[in-house]
Amino acid sequence: MDRLELGRVLKAARARLAPGEVGLTAGPRRRVTGLRREEVALLAGVSVEYVVRLEQARGPRPSPQVLTALTRALRLEPDERDQVFRLAGSAPPLRTEIEMSIRPSVLRLLQRLADLPAVVLSAKGDVLAQNPMARALLGDLSRWPAGRRNIVWQRLLGTGCARVAFTPEEETTWTQQAVGLLRTALSRYPDDPELGLLIHELTTGSDRFRTAWEEGRSTVRQSMRKTIDHPEVGRLGLDCDTLVLPDTDQSMIVYSAAPGTREASALEALRVIGTEHVPALS
Repeated sequence: MDRLELGRVLKAARARLAPGEVGLTAGPRRRVTGLRREEVALLAGVSVEYVVRLEQARGPRPSPQVLTALTRALRLEPDERDQVFRLAGSAPPLRTEIEMSIRPSVLRLLQRLADLPAVVLSAKGDVLAQNPMARALLGDLSRWPAGRRNIVWQRLLGTGCARVAFTPEEETTWTQQAVGLLRTALSRYPDDPELGLLIHELTTGSDRFRTAWEEGRSTVRQSMRKTIDHPEVGRLGLDCDTLVLPDTDQSMIVYSAAPGTREASALEALRVIGTEHVPALS
């Protein structure tokens, strides 16, 4: 427990929170801009002396229940809440469900990648968004049925990932990465119902996935080179890099090619013509 830093964080959070934000009246004689310790104690259901001791780095180690009450009283964002728990020497509470919405800033970034295909995935591999270049390269993944817009499900149980070609060795590596992806998601979101359903469908419907899952062989998702069999521009070997968005456990997958290569020329053709018919490149 880092008592000194915990006290600083709690005091700063109290100072920047206006009474009106928590339903309290400031009053005409108020001398502080933030909340008083008495008000934090009232909102959290603890004693004023307890709040004073925590802020002065003299308090005992708070229980998870007290930390939850304090962080709620101070209206802390999830990342700020998790920091308070860690400073107090406790594990942050698990989030109940996987985030399926994308921040507007991430969507802006996705659209600014005008010359590179990019896809945003959830913590369990759901396709949340793709830019026009990704639609031209991979097809319109939003056309996958609702509840089936998941790259792991499509690869193992569906037909939506037909353009991505793997050697047997690459297939094994990809399966281990898929197991790692879902095991990590399960450890962080054990109560997410859609995640549990996905794992059940994969373990009962795919022998390859079930074997890898039961063996416990998994690797973290990492950048790799992928082969795309495009119906118009032919087979393309592209670098596939994963950019992690840690606050939501989402990731952005970006495809690229070295300048001057046939693959770079193919991507340029897809950028200009988009999803319209383009002749195969020689």
